[in-house]
Amino acid sequence: MGPEAAENTRRSVLDPVERLSEILFGLIMVLTFTGSFSVATADRADTKEMLITAIGCNIAWGLIDAIIYLMHSLNSRSVDRQTLFAIRSARTREHAHEMIRKNVPKPVAEELSPEALERIRGRIAVMRAESHRPLLTRDDIRGACGVFLIVVASTVPVILPFFFLQDLYAAMRLSNAIAVVMLAVIGFAYGRASGFSPWLTSGVMVLLGSVLVAITIALGG
Repeated sequence: MGPEAAENTRRSVLDPVERLSEILFGLIMVLTFTGSFSVATADRADTKEMLITAIGCNIAWGLIDAIIYLMHSLNSRSVDRQTLFAIRSARTREHAHEMIRKNVPKPVAEELSPEALERIRGRIAVMRAESHRPLLTRDDIRGACGVFLIVVASTVPVILPFFFLQDLYAAMRLSNAIAVVMLAVIGFAYGRASGFSPWLTSGVMVLLGSVLVAITIALGG
């Protein structure tokens, strides 16, 4: 295995933004349960039921999100295949060039000369057409498993205090503090990965997460 192949093997199938988005999704899901939990009237049996429900909900949504990830992978591959076929089947070179421009980022499209567009069209024209339908790959399955595990694992830090602290009020306060820290860290990392101000994104993420949880609880979530 050469260096390039080894690098491809090590490369993650989920980019940083995707991973952070999945952590945020799982965190908000579990917060809808802990946020609506009343420690003033609850006992240990109620706490156990809340924890089981929160974990079960995140497992269910992890599965759903993994399936959606697989569907998105298939759809993206199908769209790419259809785009290549459309370019290959274009009636004129100018039409093919226009389709190529529409399917690359705008700054790239603006820099593509007619000669460069023609070279791209020529390479696409001689590519072997894929007659079979798009299929799921090993990386797709790995990505779906990653999505599931991230959504479920994001539940753990927030519910841990309820397992180790007998005082439900203290457990709730610690759980809330962990959730706020997680939101801040996710926002900071998201800002760095996306090119925005990490500190600003961190503050916005805490605020946005709190608002989304409040809305979800108010709507019965």
